[in-house]
Amino acid sequence: MMVDAELERLRDEIRLLCARHARGDIRERPFQRALVERTVGLYRALVQRHMTNRETILEEHHVVFSHTKLTQSVLKEPVSCATSLFATEKRLFRLRSTLLPDRPPTCDERDDTVVDSIRYDDIEGLIAHSKVRSGEMLTGLAIAGGAAAFSDWLSITGPLLVCVGVVGCLHGLLMPTRWIEVRPKEHLEESEPILIYALKKKSAQRLVRVIRMAIAGTPLC
Repeated sequence: MMVDAELERLRDEIRLLCARHARGDIRERPFQRALVERTVGLYRALVQRHMTNRETILEEHHVVFSHTKLTQSVLKEPVSCATSLFATEKRLFRLRSTLLPDRPPTCDERDDTVVDSIRYDDIEGLIAHSKVRSGEMLTGLAIAGGAAAFSDWLSITGPLLVCVGVVGCLHGLLMPTRWIEVRPKEHLEESEPILIYALKKKSAQRLVRVIRMAIAGTPLC
C-alpha cells in the first residue's frame, strides 16, 4: 500500500510539473531535470512493488532510445523508449516504457510499461557485443557526397560539409555501438534477453559488476 501511494504521489507531481511547464511557469532546463528525476523515481517505485520484503535495490541503470519515423517531421519530438535496469540481492529487474512527447509518463498500461526480471541463478553469463554504426556511416557519406556533388554551388560551406561527413563516417566505423547481453540458461532461452547499453556510464559499469559478482556466487552485502 505504501508503494502504491508513492506511485500516485509521483504521478501527481509529474502531472503538476508538466502543467506548470505548459503554462510557462518553469524554464526548460529545470523542467527536464525535475521530470527525469521524478520519472526515474516512478520507475523505481514500480519495481519496488514487484520486490519481496528481503530485497533492496543495489544498483540501477537507465537508458533512453529515440525513434524518429521517416514520415514524421524533424521538428516534432520523437517517441522514446526507456529501459531501466535494477539489480537487487536476488535478481535483475528490467522496466521498459514508452515516453510520449505529448503526454506525461504514468508508468502503467497507458505508456506500455512492462516489468520483468531474471534471477541470478538463471543467468548463464554476460556476452559482450559490438556493431558498427551503419546508419551514422551512411549519413556521413551522404553529407560528404552531396557536398562534393554540389561543390560549385557550395564554395564556402562545401568543404566544411565534406569534413563533417567524413568525420561522421569515421566515428560510426571506429566507435561502434557496444552492449552486453544477459544470457539466460537453456530453459529460459525463449524469453527476451536483457541488454545493457551505454556501457561507458558509471551506472552501467557498477550494474555489470554486481551481476558478475552474483553469478560467481560472491556475497553482494
